[in-house]
Order: sequence, then C-alpha cells, then structure tokens
Amino acid sequence: MIRILIIEDSTTIRENTAELLELEGYATLTASNGKIGLEQIKLHMPDLILCDLLMPEMDGFTVLKNLGQHPDLKRIPFIFFSAKSEKMEVNKGMDAGADAYITKPFELEELLASIEKCLKGKSLFK
Repeated sequence: MIRILIIEDSTTIRENTAELLELEGYATLTASNGKIGLEQIKLHMPDLILCDLLMPEMDGFTVLKNLGQHPDLKRIPFIFFSAKSEKMEVNKGMDAGADAYITKPFELEELLASIEKCLKGKSLFK
C-alpha cells in the first residue's frame, strides 16, 4: 500500500486530508509541523510527502531543504499544499524542488491527480 505523509499544522486540514486519502486506498501518516515530519520520514520512509509551507517549528521549505541533503530522502515525491496562491509563491515552491504545488482550498480530484502524476514518475503507482 502506498504511504503518504501529510505535514500540516492545521488539525482540521491534516485530519480531513488523511481521511480523504485513506478512503481512496492510501495509507497515511501525519505530522503537525516540519520537525515532526522529518522524524516521521526517517522512521517510516513514505512514498510521497504532502507538506504545508507555513508551520511552526519548521516550515515546508526547510523540510524540503533537509530532504535534499539525504540521497535516499530526496527521491521521495514532494507536494507543497498551501494557501499561498500567488504565482511568485508557486514558482518559489517549484524552484525549491517540489514535484507539485497545490493551493488550498483544493479539490480532491486535483490532489489525487497530482499524487498520481508524482507517483507515476517514481514507478510506485499501480
């Protein structure tokens, strides 16, 4: 089963996103900030990471930067999802190395399409 880590400081968004993905057949892990997210990544090696940009403790850019310093971890597909929808912010996220950028609020179909696209590139999607 494909395992997705959701790193999001909003409890509501984190839990709702996890529930939606589980209903679609994914296993989920969650973390309330980037620091906890990095711990989860090292413990459970998810197949894909959904990460908010602005969080306490450690933001999404710092999480992505940390992953880039580890050869095994930088291969994990990484999707930013954020309320910051300005083109400059989206470009900044993609330039940082994200595989996709979804703006909140998002439609389930958009999220699933981004996940599928990222996983197909990693030969994990069935």
